[in-house]
Order: sequence, then C-alpha cells, then structure tokens
Amino acid sequence: MSETASTARAPVALLPSLVPLLHEWLPRQRWFAGKGRPVTGFALVSVTELLPLDTAGPGLLHLLVRVQQPGLSTAAQGDCYQLLLGVRTHLPPQLASALIGRVPDGPLAGRTIYEGLSDPRLAALLLERLRTPGPMGPLRFSRTVSIPEGLTPRVLDAEQSNSSLVYGDSYILKVFRRVYPGANPDLELPLALARAGCTRVPAPVAWYETGNGRPEASTLGVLQPFLRGSQDGWQLALDALGAGRDFTTEARALGRATAEVHTALADALPTVALGRPQTENLVHGMSRRLDAAAQAVPALMPYVPGLRAAFEAVAGTGSGSRLWRAQRVHGDLHLGQTLRAQDGDWSVIDFEGEPAKPLAERRRPQPPVRDVAGMLRSFDYAARSHRPWNPDWAERCRDAYCTGYAEASGTDPRDEPALLRAYETDKAVYEVLYEARHRPDWLPVPMAAIRRLAAQTTTP
Repeated sequence: MSETASTARAPVALLPSLVPLLHEWLPRQRWFAGKGRPVTGFALVSVTELLPLDTAGPGLLHLLVRVQQPGLSTAAQGDCYQLLLGVRTHLPPQLASALIGRVPDGPLAGRTIYEGLSDPRLAALLLERLRTPGPMGPLRFSRTVSIPEGLTPRVLDAEQSNSSLVYGDSYILKVFRRVYPGANPDLELPLALARAGCTRVPAPVAWYETGNGRPEASTLGVLQPFLRGSQDGWQLALDALGAGRDFTTEARALGRATAEVHTALADALPTVALGRPQTENLVHGMSRRLDAAAQAVPALMPYVPGLRAAFEAVAGTGSGSRLWRAQRVHGDLHLGQTLRAQDGDWSVIDFEGEPAKPLAERRRPQPPVRDVAGMLRSFDYAARSHRPWNPDWAERCRDAYCTGYAEASGTDPRDEPALLRAYETDKAVYEVLYEARHRPDWLPVPMAAIRRLAAQTTTP
C-alpha cells in the first residue's frame, strides 16, 4: 500500500483536522478490532476523492488510516482501516445517525463528516465505480461481468468485522474495514472456485483494491450475487430445535456441500503434505494457545492435561511415515457461514477466515478437517443455545454431517479421529477465551465441549 496521500486535495493538514473526530468515533464502531486499548496515534496511508468535494452535493473521501495502539502485534505501524467518509455542508435529518462530527479547522473546516456508506447517494456511487473498472488514484476497480445501473443500496446490519451493502436485492458488497497487504481469501478463494466450476460459492462479480494490481495489493471490497430468498444455516438450525424437528437431512446435505468445496479448492490451488516438522509446529501452536487461554480463564486449568493429550496424539500419529494432507480451506466454517436456497441447495459464504488472525496465517494450507471441526462445534452451539439443552440433537447432526461429507469426498473425517479431536479441541479452547471476554453467559457452551474432549481418548 502506498504510504502517501494520493490526491491534490490531501494536504498534510487533512488527517490532523480529522483526528479529534476519529479518536472519538472509530473505537465505537463494531468492526474496530482494538477495543479496550487506547488509541495513541493515526497515520494517513492514502486518501482518494471518490466524489469531488467541490460539487454542490456531498463529497466522498476514501481513506486508509493506520491506528496506533499499545499491545498490538502490528504496534510498529498500527492496524490499517478503510474509511469511507461523506462530506457535506449540512447533514440532512435522515442521516443524523451517521454523524461523525463537524471539522473545526483544516482543509474541511466547517464541513460535516459522516459515515458515507449510510448515504444512499454515496453508496450508489461506490457501485458505479465498480461498474466502470480501472484505476483511480491508488485504487483499482475490477469486474468480471457487466453490472446493471440504478440499483438501490441498503446497508446490512448483521456484519461485525466488516460492512455490507445490498444493491437492489441483486448484489452484496462486502467492504473490508481492517485492511492487510495481500489478497483477501474472501476474493482469492471464490475466484478460484468459480474458475473450477464450483457453484457452491457465489462467484465474485467485481472488487476493488489498492496497489493497482501489484502482488502486495490489498483487497478492499468484493461484490458478489446476493442470494435472495436463501436462509441462514444458523437460524434454520435454531428454528428446527425450537420446533422439535430433526435436522439430520439438512446436516447431511451441508456435509456434501462442504466436501464439494474442499474438493474444488484442492483441484484449483496447490496442496501440500505436512511432514513431521510441520505437524510439530501445528501441535506447538495449539498447545501455546491452550496455555494462554488457561492463564486468562482459570476454569480451563483442571482440563489442561486432557486437552494437551489431544494435541500430543496428533504429534504421535504424524511422527511416523504418515503425512497429513493440507490445502486451502474456509478457515472459519460454522452454520452462520452457510445459506440454504429454497430448493434445498446449500451455499458457503465468507471465506475471509478468522479476521483476528494474520492474513498470511489465514492463507496457509491446512488439513480440511479443520473446517469440519468448526462445523461440528457449531452444531453443539446451536443445541446448547436452546432450552432445554439437546445434546442428542447435536450428535445426530454431527454424524449426519460427517456422513454427507464422506459421501461426496470419499473421505470420512471420523477416520482421522486424532486430528479431528485436536482441531475440535483447539476450536473449543478459542471459544472459551472468546466467551469469557465477551459473552460470559455463553461460557457453559464451550466448557461442556472442553469436559467432553478432555475425557475423550483417541486411538491413533
């Protein structure tokens, strides 16, 4: 990413004049990853006028800003965030909730700054930029097919780590708020799957990025078909639980869909074999995360020996002649990352991986059983979120999902019990840490899995 301002209207005074407003507004955004730590500074990476500010109507500024905070792995430079700021002389009442503040001095003195994606006119302009590919300052817009004009935008409220806009119920644009150098898997993997002919994942229609297509270009946003009428897998599972309805047919079909995606990814992108050194690194990472979580959540301490045994079992099976197969995977698969169409077909979405992890780690080939473990944990979560708890429902879904996966891939995840247990354990440890920090009332959900996994024995 360029580290310099990119337009004539980006004098040195621009960011200092915005800092007081951003200092107050940015930490309150739900996609801001640095909550709980003070903001100590800002640095302007680039600024682009997507809509010039000297027109009679609103202007739209695209900013990439680094935010310095203590305790971050990126503390030397700071996390980079993508901001789309609307600029008006006066903010109309219908945009009052999008207000960031009024600039007291500098190049935008007297202007009102607000969240640009909340303004239908500015959101429509972003789609227009995607309709006409090419460079614009440090940004580059690309598309694979023609896009109709005049589609009405609306903001989706469900996103957490990013922002999403739906255009006319035809397309959905995901705007990545936290930006990393390199291709985002949520563009890279769906493009590869589309080339491989896999229809389980909506194919990217357009995208925009920094760097004018250079290898280190950062993905900023991806436009994909909006699967109108599809239902969220998590909500479908909760509805089935609430109605006392079996969910094994859906789980089995979802297992087949997952296997089809994995097979297409293995065909489209390189695969690797994990030998002894790679397996030892894998186990070391899991053990390190367990130790950190146990220090933060004392309730884990009694179960640490049993949980560590799950990881050591993988080291034992990987120390001989056996090699684990690794490939590109989803990386954060759960029921909420799936959609079922009205005809019953499942789609898999959101290939970004766990946003808190470094991009290089998210793009690293991994055993496909990692995704399977994530989905198995999701069935447990659904069952535990219902009262009374229905563990038998979850177990039936877990078995059906693995059966469907085996039918489509020829490989049953249950045939690798040590690896499956290790990844499910690693996921449950992560869940304990997350719930303890953010949703203490949910802590019993992963702790039930912790007790089960710590007592479980696995024969290599």
